[in-house]
Amino acid sequence: MAAKKTSKVDENTDVSKSKAKREARRKQVEKEKRRKRVSSIVWKIVTAVIVLAVVAVVGRQLYILSIRTTPGTDYSAGLTEDGKIENTDMGTAVALADYKNISVPEDEVAATAEEVDEKINTTLESYKELNTDTNLVIADGDEVNIDYVGTVDGVEFEGGNSGGAGDDLVIGSGSFVDDFEQQLIGHKPGEEVTVDVTFPEDYDEEMAGKDASFAVTIHGIQKAPELTDEFVAENLAETEEVSTAAEYRAKVEKEFREEHLREYLMNYVVENSTVNSYPKRYVKAVKSLLKNGDQGMEIDDEIEYEKELTQRAEESVKETMVYQAIFEDAGLVFDAETRFAEMAEESGEEYVDSIKERYGVPYLAQSEKRQMAVEYLVDLYQ
Repeated sequence: MAAKKTSKVDENTDVSKSKAKREARRKQVEKEKRRKRVSSIVWKIVTAVIVLAVVAVVGRQLYILSIRTTPGTDYSAGLTEDGKIENTDMGTAVALADYKNISVPEDEVAATAEEVDEKINTTLESYKELNTDTNLVIADGDEVNIDYVGTVDGVEFEGGNSGGAGDDLVIGSGSFVDDFEQQLIGHKPGEEVTVDVTFPEDYDEEMAGKDASFAVTIHGIQKAPELTDEFVAENLAETEEVSTAAEYRAKVEKEFREEHLREYLMNYVVENSTVNSYPKRYVKAVKSLLKNGDQGMEIDDEIEYEKELTQRAEESVKETMVYQAIFEDAGLVFDAETRFAEMAEESGEEYVDSIKERYGVPYLAQSEKRQMAVEYLVDLYQ
């Protein structure tokens, strides 16, 4: 039997199938290569992102470490023995405001009637006395003097007896339980009044929720005197160096005007002066003091905190520089030895030694010079 012949068509078909397989394999290999290349690129990107993130975190921490302020308590750091900022020429470091030619608006510095009256009333209140006039009537806000005995079901309870000592009570202050105080309104000195109350549920365990009755004796109402020439002559002539009510009111008005004037001038010279260059070492020292005062405060963003701390320090340093510049420009002179001797005479050697130890002589000298500069400034506009 003759062998079967292979046709040309079959041969071509086999070649096509083989070629297709090779092409498919080639595509598969290329696909796999592309997948590996993409995976490699993605991994490199992910790795780079992770590295950058780590670098950013580490870099941020290193940056924070580099700017972090160390708390300090050395008030005299960065100052010379006579209270000047070290290595700083105020003539070039500060463009000082024209402090000798300030136009002061009188309406901004004049005393107001409200504050004068409040100060006078406070003075009068300090001289109030118990008035037992039986024609007086207790009103809300009055301060009365009373004695009382409290009972529950007719039995006296602990802490409910004033013991005849006479308690001062401001009506409406809420110092006594329930509406005790309100029940005294309308009554008069010399009266004996029964006051009924119910202790609140959140009171102490023994008295919570119980009804109590107080036998109250009203001794009088604390009354402040009126501002008269007689009152001034008797009580204020020596301490305030005035002899009439009008003189005392005028003195109070003058004191408030001086206070407002001082505040206005101090704000003006600082706001209208320009710092050309800050003394870095002294700013750093002030930041340390401020940071020490901030200890215990929660800080959310340390970088932002350090920026804010620097701003606060520079504001403080600017004030110091301005007053030092005024002190020097005005030719003022400070004698530390004399001033410390005066302080010792006023408050004792022990006090002077303690503040020297706490603040240091340079800081104390700086503070005294600042005060002298302020007083000099105020005197220019009195």
